[in-house]
Amino acid sequence: MKTKIQTLKGFRDFLPATMRVRNYCLNIFKQVFESFGFEPLETPTLEYASTLTGKYGSEASKLIYTFTDKGGRKVGLRYDLTVPTSKVLAIYQNKIPLPFKRYQIQPVWRADKPQKGRYREVLMCDIDSFGQMSPILDAEIITIIYQILSKLNFSDFSIRLNSRQVLNTMFDQLGINSDKNTVLQTIDKLNKIGQQGVTKELSQKGLSQTLISALFQSLKSIKPDQYLSQVIDQIKSMGVPQKYYIFDPSMVRGLDYYTGPIFETYVSSPKIGSITGGGRYDNLISTLGGPDIPAVGTTLGLDRIVDCIQELNLMPELSVSSTKALVTIFDDTTINKSLEIANSLRLANIPTFLYPSPDKLGKQFKFASDKKIPFVIVIGPDEVKNNTITLKNMITGTQQILKPENLVAQLV
Repeated sequence: MKTKIQTLKGFRDFLPATMRVRNYCLNIFKQVFESFGFEPLETPTLEYASTLTGKYGSEASKLIYTFTDKGGRKVGLRYDLTVPTSKVLAIYQNKIPLPFKRYQIQPVWRADKPQKGRYREVLMCDIDSFGQMSPILDAEIITIIYQILSKLNFSDFSIRLNSRQVLNTMFDQLGINSDKNTVLQTIDKLNKIGQQGVTKELSQKGLSQTLISALFQSLKSIKPDQYLSQVIDQIKSMGVPQKYYIFDPSMVRGLDYYTGPIFETYVSSPKIGSITGGGRYDNLISTLGGPDIPAVGTTLGLDRIVDCIQELNLMPELSVSSTKALVTIFDDTTINKSLEIANSLRLANIPTFLYPSPDKLGKQFKFASDKKIPFVIVIGPDEVKNNTITLKNMITGTQQILKPENLVAQLV
């Protein structure tokens, strides 16, 4: 009995149509990142487990893939890119001039329950600024989110802003002085389980009904603090329209390392959760043994963004092949000429598919049609004899006979 071949649950195979969308998004990400002065960085897939554990909070820590390697070392797969990058700052503190702005695009792994928009392997696209506690840096992060989503044709999205400092001040006023992180983790579930569910969980954590009621009342009335107000004022100056962001005091972000402004982005449809998330984390690098280096950043969830693009049909034109021309092979006597023509097109930066063997021209044309390749080049014995080529436009159905030296001009 043959073993059933299948992809591991929570992991995915990306076929060319989806990869074209992903690569298109990544190109825009990089273009915008670099326009703000961010530089590329990569970190290892595996880290010592001690680097990863104890940084995210109890619930997130359960999702880290950890194991003992063949050398007896306790290691783990990256859960996010923020902690590994903070490790880099801790190690190379004397070699990286501050302020330092980096972008990082690498996969991470989470032992999560797979569902729509949630996978066990995702490609994270992070930007972070290190070295200064400046609201300008926070505002730049939010502006980048807006610019990227606008370039990707998103029109109905909301960047939700809050601050851990605002929440901590509220907690102090209410007398919640211990286990703040566990209370925050529960409040973070408000959009998922509703006020009733949050109330039940807070009661189980020992908060009285009176305190819970006061907490919800405070969430309705608190305002941005001075630092967050500066961030909001500066994103206006950076050209982010007011309809795309909102102060949301119930938005928490469940990770323990946040210290200041936090932000998440949601689309109204589909219901897929946040598509970006981040904030300020000024103590993480020192927690890893490095110096006190302020930091702020965000993740752009490529996987969820692509899911939205495909579901909303934002970029139907991306289904067209990136290959511009197919060069046919008529028979054994014309192979070398087809090779020469294909090579000349590639040297002219025209993506070209060379059919790999002599076959019926009808079959080669059908292949080009199925792959949505817009031009087919025929080089038969007559073309070789007359030093010409036949160029067929697969969209219009027209064809013309050209000299090889005039071919490139017809395709650019």
